[in-house]
Parts: sequence; structure tokens; C-alpha cells
Amino acid sequence: MPSNNSIQMIHPYSHEGMWVFDDAAVGLVKEPFVSGADRIIDRLVEQVPDAHNGFILIFSELPFPGHQVSLEWLREECGGNVYRCNELDMVGWLCPALLQYFNEAPKQIHAEVRARGTNS
Repeated sequence: MPSNNSIQMIHPYSHEGMWVFDDAAVGLVKEPFVSGADRIIDRLVEQVPDAHNGFILIFSELPFPGHQVSLEWLREECGGNVYRCNELDMVGWLCPALLQYFNEAPKQIHAEVRARGTNS
């Protein structure tokens, strides 16, 4: 069931060369980012120290202070959804696990990455 929080947070990390995340609250373990979403993360974390050992990814359907990128929904594909990140001029696919966080695929997702242990 999707959370009632408008701002969500996960902690991706690198595992066997792939970006993955765990979220016990929704039953996900080593859920991978693939099909372009992994390359978007590569770009977002270029300035995040030690990102491969984990970082904070904050995201929301609504814009929030400090968000760094916005993803625009393009289409449904293979049970997931394809989004475009205009700031990076990249496209990525988000798997059906997206619906663990939203009732339906949002038209926009706003996101920020932070190093672990940072408050701002």
C-alpha cells in the first residue's frame, strides 16, 4: 500500500555493479534500477561522496525545496513507466515497484540526492 507521506525517502547503494535499494516497509530487497534509471542515478551521484556505499534519495510527486531534478512521465511500458529527466537530458524506466510509493504513476517526480549522514 502506498505511503500517505507526500515526500518519500529510500537509500540506494551499489550491489554487484547495479544501483539497488531495500525497503522492508514495502517488502523490497535489492530492488534494482535498470533501463536508463541506473544511468540517471550515475549522473545524479557524481558529486555525492561514497555514493556506491549508499546515499539518500528523496522524492515526491510535488516540488519541494532543494529538489535537484524533475522527471516527467512519458508513457507506460512493460508494466513500468518511462520518465524523462530534462535537467540531464536522459530517459529512464521505473519498474512497477514505483506503485509501492504512489497510487498511480505520477505525471512528475521531483528528486534530490544527498550523502548519507547529511541533514541539508
